[in-house]
Amino acid sequence: MTTLAAPARPRVVRDTWLVFRRELQPVMHDPFSLIFSLLQPVVFLGLYGPLLIGSSGQPAPDVLAWFVPGILVMIALFGTSATGSNLLYEMQTGSHERTLVAPIARSALLVGRALKEMVPIAVQAAVIALVTVPFGFRLNVPGMLVSLVLLSIFGMGFGALSYALALASRSKDWMFWAVQQAAIFPLMILSGMLLPVEQGPEWMRVAAAINPISHVVGATRALFAGDFGAPVVLSGFVAAFVLAAVGLWVGITAMRRSH
Repeated sequence: MTTLAAPARPRVVRDTWLVFRRELQPVMHDPFSLIFSLLQPVVFLGLYGPLLIGSSGQPAPDVLAWFVPGILVMIALFGTSATGSNLLYEMQTGSHERTLVAPIARSALLVGRALKEMVPIAVQAAVIALVTVPFGFRLNVPGMLVSLVLLSIFGMGFGALSYALALASRSKDWMFWAVQQAAIFPLMILSGMLLPVEQGPEWMRVAAAINPISHVVGATRALFAGDFGAPVVLSGFVAAFVLAAVGLWVGITAMRRSH
């Protein structure tokens, strides 16, 4: 058993790297899609940000210190939740079936795709953070770097769940978007990334407490503030790792069962 399992691990790593490079090539060759994906967070910053500053009565730097980290988590949430649409397109065109018969581990097909999502998330989050500096956002570079690691772990898990949803809805592609849209907005609102849920009713505060994304949002805010020892940072990483583990397990299982 040991002699058979030992070579399998390097093979999975190699296959994962090959899939990662394959999935990353379209992004590298078409940077416009990466730039276009920044449109939504820029709109939120440009239109929603001033309203939040005006209604809170607090200085712009303090509001941005609270608001910008939430926007970065929103980038990861929206970006990775829609990645399954790429797999849907491949299944519709038949390219996914050709990939399945290739001598590549099924788990590598999922993990390589999920790892690819870490790259655009990191680039987009860094760009948004840097763009807001002239408007009063206080950038903590070490905090930003650790936050990017956190968001990458979170995005990898959420992206894996998106791929699993695509595999489950391959015969009815409209179901993918119905489930994605039905899930993403409650998760976003109940995470407190745009508005503080502490001022909401009791049921909303309870829902936010069990929402793993709210812990990621809190950890990102603490990291950008330079508070690396805050308890919310630990809970944010725990939530991200749990989500990544569950997402990869669900996604790999779905990929192995696909045909």
